[in-house]
Amino acid sequence: MSIMPIRLFGDPVLLTPASEAKDFDKELRNLVRDLTETMLDAPGAGLAAPQIGVALRVFVWDVDEELGHLINPSLDLSDEIQDGEEGCLSFPELRYETRRALRVVAKGWNMYGDPVSIEGSELLARAIQHETDHLDGILFIDRLAPENRKLAMKEIRESDWFGMAQGSGSDPQVRVSPHSLYGKSL
Repeated sequence: MSIMPIRLFGDPVLLTPASEAKDFDKELRNLVRDLTETMLDAPGAGLAAPQIGVALRVFVWDVDEELGHLINPSLDLSDEIQDGEEGCLSFPELRYETRRALRVVAKGWNMYGDPVSIEGSELLARAIQHETDHLDGILFIDRLAPENRKLAMKEIRESDWFGMAQGSGSDPQVRVSPHSLYGKSL
């Protein structure tokens, strides 16, 4: 397994909805291991496959010393909301208050094709929602209030890493999430 480069804001793969994983084979298990190794090295609380340039619906997390992964997730969100600071490995050193559901039930599969259900609250719920957003081509800055989105974009443009993200030849876009913050599922 290996540590992969993490794609930065501005890379089109981060805005592209990922495809469902269909083959639960050695290649998929290697992807889960690469994601885990890369996330732990960064370090981060989660990492989605598009963040390393793989457009598959796969993510990993490391929350409260619990490592996990989920493939082809579907979410059921609580009506209760939490506000909390959130960051992203694709936005180095950028952190903003982000509204998320307080609890989540995530259903999907593990790397062997076995069905799994994960229940989480607070930080785990935030990580699962954040990584699932990545699979849908949604970034955490898409969920920020308009005034914070403007501040975040200013901070991004002034960052040392912003020019590195421009290698794709397209300008980064900030979009408003199509998903309600109060909805039951994504």
